[in-house]
Amino acid sequence: MRKFEANGIMINVSDLTSKKVIKKSLDIELDVKKFQDDFEEFKVREPLKLTGLLTRVGDIIYLDAVVKGVIELECSRCLEKFPYNIDLEIHEKLTNNPENKDEEIIFIENDSVNICEIVENNIIVSLPIKRLCKEDCKGLCPICGTNLNVSTCSCHEENIDPRLEKLKELFSNR
Repeated sequence: MRKFEANGIMINVSDLTSKKVIKKSLDIELDVKKFQDDFEEFKVREPLKLTGLLTRVGDIIYLDAVVKGVIELECSRCLEKFPYNIDLEIHEKLTNNPENKDEEIIFIENDSVNICEIVENNIIVSLPIKRLCKEDCKGLCPICGTNLNVSTCSCHEENIDPRLEKLKELFSNR
């Protein structure tokens, strides 16, 4: 069972856990300026908006929602910052039953759910491994570090291993 820290927007789910209602609608603009994982920080350029539904079935509450917004990523090739559109479906299971040992279920403490942390974790997991500002990004010159999308450099990539020189000649004849 996963537990989250209590910083962010807390959603009160006592009406669901006490079985007074079966469903609860969500329409929230998250007041998040940035968030981070263990390695990097992500700046939020356009507010993250969550719309969805909490539905109780037995002692499980299902969160089915969509998050939209824009965050800032760093290109894997040229290291420039660029906007990345978020349009993500979220499907999570929650419970306040301490006997439920399922690792996929988020534990609800004090009848509150930290919706920001759930959204941030889902965004981080959904991000591409190779983050590109554009599909044909040329990256940086390996010799001088010039961003090849912006300008060219006078470096020559003639640092060819002498053992592979004949292989280069084979391909240059075509």
